[in-house]
Amino acid sequence: MIRPSLWLKRLLPQGLLGRSLLIIIMPLVVLQMVSIYVFYGAHWETVAKRLAKGIAGDIGTVIEATRAFPEPEQQLMILAIAAAKMELDIRFVPGGILPNLPQQKPSSFLERAMAEAMDERVQRPYRLDADTFEREVVIRIQLPEGLMEVYAPKKRLFSSTTTVFILWMLGTAMLLFGVATVFMRNQVRSVRKLAIAADRFGKGLDVANFKPEGASEVRQAAQAFNLMRSRIQRQIQQRTEMLAGVSHDLRTPLTRMKLQLAMMDDQEGRADLEEDVAEMERMVEGYLAFARGEGSEKPLPTSLPDLVDEVVGRFRRQGSTIDLHSEGHVVMALRPDAMARALGNLIGNAIRYGGHVWVRVGCRGDAAEVLIDDDGPGIPAANREDVFKPFTRLEQSRNVGTGGVGLGLTIARDIIRTHGGDALLEDSPLGGLRVRVRLPL
Repeated sequence: MIRPSLWLKRLLPQGLLGRSLLIIIMPLVVLQMVSIYVFYGAHWETVAKRLAKGIAGDIGTVIEATRAFPEPEQQLMILAIAAAKMELDIRFVPGGILPNLPQQKPSSFLERAMAEAMDERVQRPYRLDADTFEREVVIRIQLPEGLMEVYAPKKRLFSSTTTVFILWMLGTAMLLFGVATVFMRNQVRSVRKLAIAADRFGKGLDVANFKPEGASEVRQAAQAFNLMRSRIQRQIQQRTEMLAGVSHDLRTPLTRMKLQLAMMDDQEGRADLEEDVAEMERMVEGYLAFARGEGSEKPLPTSLPDLVDEVVGRFRRQGSTIDLHSEGHVVMALRPDAMARALGNLIGNAIRYGGHVWVRVGCRGDAAEVLIDDDGPGIPAANREDVFKPFTRLEQSRNVGTGGVGLGLTIARDIIRTHGGDALLEDSPLGGLRVRVRLPL
């Protein structure tokens, strides 16, 4: 069962523009509803009742005047005055009788107001017809000498302020909504540009010509982003320069040691020293590769299946058994050398601990996926995040005879995350480990 809060959250807009407009629209709608309630419940109702009482009072006045002045000439003069001054077209039907039909209930508020006014001001049997004519209301009144038919213009029952009020209210609401939409779109545009710039920088892409714009708070956030970008770029540059020096300082003594070992005779312990020197070289290369990351390589439009095929081909030439299957053609912005290195680490890890490796490349939703399965011993679920930490090796669950310093998975995930994706470890249907690499398209 979905909780009401979750159901309401799903109905609300997810974007900043939609939520901002909702904040503006809701008070506007509530204000209009209150205004309409007050207008129709007080002003319009009062005006309608007064207009109905005015017509009923005029009809009552004419009836009393015709009773006071029964002469035909006098009655004609009264009817002429009613037509000229009251806009009432009154006709007598001598001996006329109202149809003996039950009085219909008023179907609208105006008919109810007119019925109340007739009962109060005229107090005679009547029938109200507001549907026969488009511009007139016919009121038939039973008198002792016959039937009186009164044709009153409907405009005497309607107030033009009603239409004017509604039009002004809707017009101003639409105008304010349009102005608010334009202003909010401009504000959201600056936030969206900041989000895009941060996402591109997080993926290692170039963020050129990014200028702070929008409200003061958004400008402040954009300026903070620019400062952060400058500090990170400066830190990366300083680290690269430092590593260049470390590389030179460490490789020089190692080279001298290798030369000295080569000039030595076959003495006891020489083979062990050569192995130690080789191990030190591998460790130095691993440390430098981990700290250097993908370097200054620029992203290029790259075919992911072709890149995976190239990496797999390199391992096949070394005698490894790998089953590769690609689904479709996927081209995306990648740093080819860095991504090849990351995939090489993952595939090499699977080859090292499994007898056979299966690799699948394809699209899943809005991301490209590379699945690497092996039939090795796998990694316990509780330890899968630990293997991504630098210098971490789970010897108890993997082959203890393997080399390395525990940086392969760390470097691979670091490169994949700089592309905006991630690498996850799962159970493989082959019984070993599955590495799922997701890269946003």
